[in-house]
Amino acid sequence: MTKTDKSKLPSRHVTEGARSAPARSMLRAMGLGDKEIDQPFIGVATCWNEAAPCNISLSEHAQRVKAGVMDNAGTPREFTTITVTDGIAMGHEGMKSSLPSRDLIADSVELTMRGHCYDALVGIAGCDKSLPGMMMAMLRLNVPSVFMYGGSIMPGNYKGKDLTIVDVFEAVGENAVGNLSDEDLREIECRACPCAGACGGQFTANTMAFISEAIGLTINNSASAPAISGERLDIAYNIGASVMDVLAKNIRPRDVCTLKAFENAAAVVAASGGSTNAGLHLPAMAHEAGIKFDLFDIGEIFKKTPLIADLMPGGKYTMADVFKNGGVPMMMKTMLDNGLLHGDCITVTGETIAERLADVKFNTEQDVFYPADKPRSPNGGVTVLKGNLAEDGAIVKIAGMERLQFTGKARCFNTEQEAFNAVQKKQYEEGDVLVIRYVGPKGAPGMPEMLSTTAALYGQGMGEKVALITDGRFSGGTRGFCIGHIGPEATEGGMIAHIRDGDIINIDAVNGTLDVEISDADLIKRKGEWVPHKNNYQSGAIAKYSKLVGPARYGAVTHGGAETETHIYADI
Repeated sequence: MTKTDKSKLPSRHVTEGARSAPARSMLRAMGLGDKEIDQPFIGVATCWNEAAPCNISLSEHAQRVKAGVMDNAGTPREFTTITVTDGIAMGHEGMKSSLPSRDLIADSVELTMRGHCYDALVGIAGCDKSLPGMMMAMLRLNVPSVFMYGGSIMPGNYKGKDLTIVDVFEAVGENAVGNLSDEDLREIECRACPCAGACGGQFTANTMAFISEAIGLTINNSASAPAISGERLDIAYNIGASVMDVLAKNIRPRDVCTLKAFENAAAVVAASGGSTNAGLHLPAMAHEAGIKFDLFDIGEIFKKTPLIADLMPGGKYTMADVFKNGGVPMMMKTMLDNGLLHGDCITVTGETIAERLADVKFNTEQDVFYPADKPRSPNGGVTVLKGNLAEDGAIVKIAGMERLQFTGKARCFNTEQEAFNAVQKKQYEEGDVLVIRYVGPKGAPGMPEMLSTTAALYGQGMGEKVALITDGRFSGGTRGFCIGHIGPEATEGGMIAHIRDGDIINIDAVNGTLDVEISDADLIKRKGEWVPHKNNYQSGAIAKYSKLVGPARYGAVTHGGAETETHIYADI
């Protein structure tokens, strides 16, 4: 057998020469022999846990990835990291752990790879923050890497209607106002999530899965297969095999994730009616690569990208339907043919986007995806706003909405729980703009999502009769006039901190503006009276996050990124 030349691989530090004898001894204790020690070491990172259905199949997927690695002369080393699952963390203090978990996932993968000197990485993720967290780690380390999505859940069904987890949240609102019986609520609860997999609509996990293909960090047509499908196991094996080829070619994540690739990713978010959380995760990923790509850059791409997909929550289909109808390449093909994607961007396998899509034929017999020249809407499914209330921007999902302008009186809350209690008791008026503040990255801390409140409004039939604005976030499953990521956040003294009940707020998703009517004199007075808000987290991981985290506009990142680095792990 020919020994691998490890002279430029990180694993040489733990496998080569006399000084590595102690490390090799420990490797031998785990059953590795000379053959395995001499081969490249491939980190196989998963977010397997029993926290949610998104993650429970990932261990099985990892075994197939490892088989693909071993069959192609690599030595896989499996390890796991955390996830915080929004569907369970939603609506209580647990949600403040969600966004910080993204950065902890990236940090823990980085530390494991660095500590054990692995040569390449396969990252397997299944839940909202774990997808960007894994991809951030790949870009930070810049070792040859391939991303794998664990796959979506199959839709549930009740009374002939496909269900997702969002239907359960909205059913809570219907039940609260007496429009849904306790028995029906229980039936929906029991039927909405029938198996393993991430939430089924075009919520955050599926949006980031679309991005993994659009940005080129995974193999072709890998995003849409359901978690429980045989195809998902085949994809896992092929990814394990492909990472060895990527390593041999030394194709690195930063070679793939160029500015044009990020533009492709943003276009796919808009075209698919994706989650507003992409407005946080794409800048954070770009930060890891040393690329300037903030919320306003994303907004420029959104402006010129039509809505092509008919996916929940603003449409009628789930990821299972995407899989049955050509997968993500079906949508990307019509986008490429109509000048909405950069076809010359390379992918991890060395093909360009155009080469990957060359043999895809757009199927006109399906309506999950519309042709890009005859879109579902000329406006993309997501819009970025700016105004005196959001000088650093804000974001709203408009897919499926008919009303794109709204003016109303402010009804202010300093916590989500206050707002949720008021909604449950119907202590608001039609036409109000509910304001939830001090829930930004620093302020909450952790920038929680507000799906419990927005879903309750929809369940009460008020989804587009009131608006909701916040310096926090919204779930990818949120629908209605719900505007998040307002910056600067209240804790930093942003305008949202100075709004008072009864102020007139003007929202215009057509022209991209968000303003509040306050005279200069009143604003000066209010700023003078303002007392900075202090949160209840002054120790522990969340307090540490609050001290480190930056503005939402730039991805709510917690370190200096590639711009400040003095070395890259892959080159040690």
